[in-house]
Amino acid sequence: MRVVIRTDYEECSSWAANHIASCINEHQKKSDKPFVLGLPTGSTPLGTYKKLIELNKAGKVSFKNVVTFNMDEYVGLAPEHDQSYHYFMWENFFKHIDIKKENVHILDGLAKDKEKECADYEKAIEYRKKAIEICETDWNITEGEWVDIHKREIERLMDKIRI
Repeated sequence: MRVVIRTDYEECSSWAANHIASCINEHQKKSDKPFVLGLPTGSTPLGTYKKLIELNKAGKVSFKNVVTFNMDEYVGLAPEHDQSYHYFMWENFFKHIDIKKENVHILDGLAKDKEKECADYEKAIEYRKKAIEICETDWNITEGEWVDIHKREIERLMDKIRI
């Protein structure tokens, strides 16, 4: 684990966005396979998403060959519900970048069989994990500290996505 210290939220967000863009760009230079990115929700990553949107619009990073897996979703909420993470991610990030809809993976909060939904989600992650480099960044920002957990075991992500 590498700890990167920045003075404020804005610097943390910029650093994280540039780090993620760099990971995507480096991967795409050496492989035509999609790059996989684990994404959190909530207010903490919003600054990073804003910076990634700016980088995308400036042509400095493309998400056309990126596959994302979100870490969580609320049980019982439809994707179009304004409190669902599905809605949150589309409103705050995905609709502003050049990502393909089929490359966005978010758990189904309305799944009748939640165990199967989680198992299928884990299988999708496992399938991608075998073929591609994973760049996951832990979004914990406390008093200017950014904990970067680049290329950590995907099992941590799998533990977070259980409904």
